[in-house]
Amino acid sequence: MSAALEARGLVVRYGTTTAVDGVDLDLARGEVLALLGPNGAGKSSTVEVCTGLLRPDAGTVRVLGRDPRDEAVRPRLGVMPQGGGAYPAVRTGEMLHLVADCAADPIDPNLLIDVLGLRPHARTPFKQLSGGEQQRLALACAVVGRPELVFLDEPTAGLDVQARHLVWELVDALRRDGVGVLLTTHLMEEAERLADDVVIIDHGRVVAHGSPAQLTAGDQTELRFRARPGMDTGGLTDRLPTGYAAGETAPGRYRVQGRIDPGALAAITGWCADQGVMADDVQVVRRSLEDVFLDLTGRELRS
Repeated sequence: MSAALEARGLVVRYGTTTAVDGVDLDLARGEVLALLGPNGAGKSSTVEVCTGLLRPDAGTVRVLGRDPRDEAVRPRLGVMPQGGGAYPAVRTGEMLHLVADCAADPIDPNLLIDVLGLRPHARTPFKQLSGGEQQRLALACAVVGRPELVFLDEPTAGLDVQARHLVWELVDALRRDGVGVLLTTHLMEEAERLADDVVIIDHGRVVAHGSPAQLTAGDQTELRFRARPGMDTGGLTDRLPTGYAAGETAPGRYRVQGRIDPGALAAITGWCADQGVMADDVQVVRRSLEDVFLDLTGRELRS
């Protein structure tokens, strides 16, 4: 069975600006690939190449074993653009049935309307739907044709917690059915929850690639605990090797950053004993995908 998506050396230029600079992607069927990056990193241009909307200036891409511009591959794809993409006056149910009528073997539109909680809005014009309802309709339109590969652009933007988890369950169902899913999102929790593989791009280049577990692995962890407020953590820092940092983040709440190994833990608990206090609510916290993302792409705002 061929891969869902293979891209090699993708380059996209707009005049003198290189938006995508040598990006490689691999997505197997039945897996979720999260394509992450700050605004302007090149995500949208990469997805447009992979969906056949944009011709790359260099590089190759194969979607379900074919050129993404091949008419034969289009019915096998599902695309959920951010912002819905429906006609403003069309009613919810009408829009979904229209898309289903274009597919050879669609999912029952009424089933999707119920699964995604759109039944109360089935006769509501698209322009009168809330942002979250428009997102759910766009997702329904993307999957109603039983695609083999789905592109989801910010699928939970504007959704409340319950609707977000509903979308996550649907993505899990797509994976179980052997569908490849390429996901772009600004929610690191979402990427960490859903993705089998993560590609982080910045300034058009891949800066990290791996599973969420691989990207967050490493020695940099932190330990948090509660104790008597106002203790001088300078003595604690002196007990730890070079490169560790300790401080009181809020009254009675302390944090030690560095490699938390048995030696570091012994130094911390020994320091607490010297202060005549018992450390409470001790937690060792490992780096999250958001920590990795910020370390790689910086913390400044992007336009």
